Amino acid sequence: MSVFTKEQKDYQNFVKQKRPKPPILKNVIAAFAVGGTICAIGQVILNFFVSRGMTPEQAGAPTSISMIFLGALLTGLGVYDKIGKFAGAGSVVPITGFANSIVSPAMEFKREGYVFGVAAKMFAVAGPVLVYGINSATIIGLIYYLIRL
Repeated sequence: MSVFTKEQKDYQNFVKQKRPKPPILKNVIAAFAVGGTICAIGQVILNFFVSRGMTPEQAGAPTSISMIFLGALLTGLGVYDKIGKFAGAGSVVPITGFANSIVSPAMEFKREGYVFGVAAKMFAVAGPVLVYGINSATIIGLIYYLIRL
């Protein structure tokens, strides 16, 4: 038994006909190209730190910090939003997308002041991700510790 009336079904069909078809191939290529470029920039930064005498394991943290800084800087300048509109998920997946998700709410509420605007809203989107990540890491660490006993 259908919950939609005939008028609702007709309207749904009308909407399907009028909805523009997304350029899927173009979107996939743009996401791949931009995501790959972001990752290539990260590799260049990693190679820079390794060339300065760090091991690849030691260079991982400063590379992540550099990429987060670049993502936050580009968000603050309004460039990352343009990259995101062009690349879609290609700009969200790398670590720079995480920086963007923290800085964007803060920038949006800047006019409300630094304490009640920026500080209060900074972790609105990223807060649940941080809570999940910290809790997951703690649980996995405890399991690993208990197994090693």
